[in-house]
Amino acid sequence: MSKVFENVTYDELSIGQTASLKKTLTDEDIKSFAGVSGDINPAHLDKEYADHSMFHGVIAHGMFSGALISAVLGTKLPGPGSIYLNQSLQFKAPVRVGDTLEVTVKVLKKEDEKKIVELECLVTNQKQKTVVEGVAKVIAPTEKIKTKKPKMPKVLLADEDYLEAD
Repeated sequence: MSKVFENVTYDELSIGQTASLKKTLTDEDIKSFAGVSGDINPAHLDKEYADHSMFHGVIAHGMFSGALISAVLGTKLPGPGSIYLNQSLQFKAPVRVGDTLEVTVKVLKKEDEKKIVELECLVTNQKQKTVVEGVAKVIAPTEKIKTKKPKMPKVLLADEDYLEAD
């Protein structure tokens, strides 16, 4: 894996250009996302509850897929220096532990005046089933950025008092 990454500037972007990543969801991913976000809905964390829900088992947070889309936009296309403006998401199917998600973004439109790029966002699972789709708008960087990947901290899960008021 490369320790350096770089962006694609507005002028380098072309309609139809794509970038993607793959991620296999783990139980730790779900717990970590819950800890960081504070979303401790039992549909994501309590197997006994989730087994009796409409999805018949634990499912990932919908915004976990949204975060993966953000990762592609912020690290690959357009990459470092991008500014998120908005995102629409439609959740089409549940995501479960063990699912391998492929997140793909595709340039749909460029707005020269403000350097805004509209991108189609698609998340599919290992069965090529669409689980999330949407459209994002970002301000694309106008200058080349080539930077080292930062060393990331270990994620610490919140304790049971996380959502308690002071």
